[in-house]
Amino acid sequence: MKRIASLLAAMIIGITLFLPVQSSAAYSAKNVIKEAKKHIGTPYKWGGVTPKGFDCSGFVYYSFKKNGKKLPHSSSAMYKKGSKVKKSKLKPGDLIFFKTNGRSISHVAIYIGKNKVIHSVSKGVKIDNLKSYYWKTRYVGAKRLK
Repeated sequence: MKRIASLLAAMIIGITLFLPVQSSAAYSAKNVIKEAKKHIGTPYKWGGVTPKGFDCSGFVYYSFKKNGKKLPHSSSAMYKKGSKVKKSKLKPGDLIFFKTNGRSISHVAIYIGKNKVIHSVSKGVKIDNLKSYYWKTRYVGAKRLK
């Protein structure tokens, strides 16, 4: 009986060594946007990276991290990631960057399609239109993560 149990245990261990390992969360733009939309209305909090409160980069950081993609917690550092995308070629999940302080990249949002972005602003997490005068005049560029 002990010999059968030992043999069975060895077989189970052997089989599990050949099974593929999956991470707890796989990155996909669709899932990032789904996660982001769960937090509409979450209040703005400078430096915030949790559903208790987000700043713009903390919101993007959190939404991507929950889906297996680690990013820095700074809009300017995020701008150094990924590959550049023309505004006319945007796809859902792309990161959109803005100069809201007039000097340098200071805001990041997630493109969700149809000229809309989801982001954390002073009024909290919300969806805005890229065609609005405010966002159109502060647009810097976009990046696509792989």
